[in-house]
Amino acid sequence: MEAQLARPGWLTILYNRPLLTLMLGHLTVDCYAGVIPMLYPLLILHFGLDLATVGLVSLAYIGVASLSQPVFGWLADRYGTRLIGLALIWTALAFATIGFAPSFPLLLLLAALAGLGSGLYHPFGALSAGSVIADGQRNTAMSIYVTGGTLGVALGPLLGIALFGAFGLRGTAFMALPGLLVAPWLLWELRRFVARTPRRTPSTIAAQAPIRWSPLAATIGTMMAYTWVLYSVEAFIPTWYATMGYTPAFYGALATTVLLASALGAVAAGALADRFGRRAVAIGSLALTVPSILLFTQFVGPIAFVTAALVGLSSAAVGPLMLVMAQQLLAGRAGMASGLVLGIGFISGAIGVPITGAIADMIGIPGALQTLALLAAATILLALLLPGERELHNLTR
Repeated sequence: MEAQLARPGWLTILYNRPLLTLMLGHLTVDCYAGVIPMLYPLLILHFGLDLATVGLVSLAYIGVASLSQPVFGWLADRYGTRLIGLALIWTALAFATIGFAPSFPLLLLLAALAGLGSGLYHPFGALSAGSVIADGQRNTAMSIYVTGGTLGVALGPLLGIALFGAFGLRGTAFMALPGLLVAPWLLWELRRFVARTPRRTPSTIAAQAPIRWSPLAATIGTMMAYTWVLYSVEAFIPTWYATMGYTPAFYGALATTVLLASALGAVAAGALADRFGRRAVAIGSLALTVPSILLFTQFVGPIAFVTAALVGLSSAAVGPLMLVMAQQLLAGRAGMASGLVLGIGFISGAIGVPITGAIADMIGIPGALQTLALLAAATILLALLLPGERELHNLTR
């Protein structure tokens, strides 16, 4: 298997069965996050909420998922990733109960419990995926793995349209099915592979290089800004277009367009990064994000499908590239690296959604989204501090 993984080319990646299985699990766990924004219009009416308050649902789910990831990453480094399928079962069962909450505080608690399963899956999945990726294809292959999550988030609004349109808030009950169907396959398919996932021992811990905090901080900070931008755009598309009188089918498809374009852009960015380096591609991605967001907020209606696709394509590169960079900066601690960059990075997205919502309460959703262009522009300065490929090699050898 190792010799097969070492072959260059897209064919090797596409026939990498463990990688594709982990991608399927990533798609499944992240579809729950994609459903949450479709709950917003229903929750606003049902509980009488404003935009800042309803954004707390994303904060509860993503916040718990994010804060728990470094802990689960630490556990993955030491004990392996055999129980990764249980993350899907937990998330599926907890999320199914959200629509039955009699009060908003209890709904937030249930969302937080569902997020705990997501917090388990992400470092376990990234550590496992990193173990089946050849070094020369690492950016491309990790982008494919991460794209599974993006596709899952993109699928979420479509599931939300169907379920909530037919059953209202209690349609969350049917969200138990994806996780319960995929989890047994994940546990069966990876039963041999996860047993071979490298674990840390006292000797390997002693041999680890010291942590390079400056490049690691730049990596995590860039990831934080990226998630804030993408999560906020995705979260408020349904509410924004609902207030303008558009149907759920329209704004659900629009939210999905952002994420599908992001998935396509992530794979392309991974291939470019393997050739030109992660730092250059990340900076270029952020630079293109600024005008894309401004165009998206300026022109509404059917043309928004074009500008939404531009937002997704331009912002796609940062996530998977920062994940691979963190794993290299924390060589021998890939689980911890995955937990840090995903957990601390994504918590900014969770916090950013209600902050963006509060700004929207003051100046409107279009104005709030335009402030995200300023955030992307400022992040370019931070991305300039990221190590280049040669510098990264010198830091980690």
